[in-house]
Amino acid sequence: MDKIKVGIIGTGNISGIYLKNGKLFDSMEVVACADLDVERSKAKAAEFGIRGCSVEQMLADPDIQMIINLTIPQAHADVCLQALEAGKHVYVEKPLAVTREDGRKVLDMAAKKGLLVGSAPDTFLGGGIQTCVKLIEDGAIGTPIGATAFMMSGGHESWHPAPEFYYQPGGGPMFDMGPYYLTALIAMLGPIRRVTGSARISFPERTITSKPKFGQKVTVEVPTHVAGIMDFESGVVGTILTSFDVRGGSRLPCIELYGSEGTIVVPDPNTFGGPVIVRRAGSQEWAEAPLTHDNVGNARGVGAADMARAIQTGRNHRANGEMAYHVLEAMHGFHDASEQGAHYAMKSTCSKPAPLPPGLADYSLD
Repeated sequence: MDKIKVGIIGTGNISGIYLKNGKLFDSMEVVACADLDVERSKAKAAEFGIRGCSVEQMLADPDIQMIINLTIPQAHADVCLQALEAGKHVYVEKPLAVTREDGRKVLDMAAKKGLLVGSAPDTFLGGGIQTCVKLIEDGAIGTPIGATAFMMSGGHESWHPAPEFYYQPGGGPMFDMGPYYLTALIAMLGPIRRVTGSARISFPERTITSKPKFGQKVTVEVPTHVAGIMDFESGVVGTILTSFDVRGGSRLPCIELYGSEGTIVVPDPNTFGGPVIVRRAGSQEWAEAPLTHDNVGNARGVGAADMARAIQTGRNHRANGEMAYHVLEAMHGFHDASEQGAHYAMKSTCSKPAPLPPGLADYSLD
């Protein structure tokens, strides 16, 4: 089976791991990278032994069947639409788009063209969360009842070289990190029926303390502390708290799941590995569950490789556009609920992604 030829658009920080891992999957081959700064794309291409080119050249190349879109969030929808218009499948970094309207345009264009759309995050395909999925399906905690999720930090201006976009539309803690948590929750518990939330901008201005922009001021345009409640279609009630305003640190877990017969402590959904901790009803002890799946290192790109396999075989892909849109709508729903003082009823839904078979080797899909 011939590998799907892939081009990457956007050669910023995250591109390196996609280019490195792109050589390890047997379903796709990254053959070129492009950027608005063509010289930067050529330098990155030389580092990985592929071709560097302009965005226009990549989209015009008939040999490239699929685009991985690693641009900044504000450009996600535009680049996805350009790729689809050029007849290419597209996999995009999170979030799918900044607005629901743009996200819907991407899905509608793909449907019209008969093309696939996929989206990060794909960390839910790692050994940690896939083990949690199997535990739930095997009845390890009985019937799921509730979930909590916490992402607490002080923001990115102390370490990121260009943190401004984290405080602009498409940024903030919910849009930056929420996709990891919401995607993991959907992979384990299924789609969301309605949400509510409260949100605020705690510090209207931020000072960059990282280089090279040390001392520059950033005006905050999006909520930086967001507390949400989720009613899942399954009946599970979940809580999520994301913040860039926690200056003194936090000791809260990333995700916990509560069932009629026990609790699972889920690993950081921004990683692929463990540990997975379980305590069963009636026990006084927490125990680490052995991981049932591999892909526990930094396997970013596995979602794109899974989509490439779907292109080859016609099966469904797991990190798909419908789930990414459902996550996008939920994130906006938390903000909308806070502004309007009411529940937000989800208009979209999605399928719970199929679990990976246990026992697969790293970088394997089937």
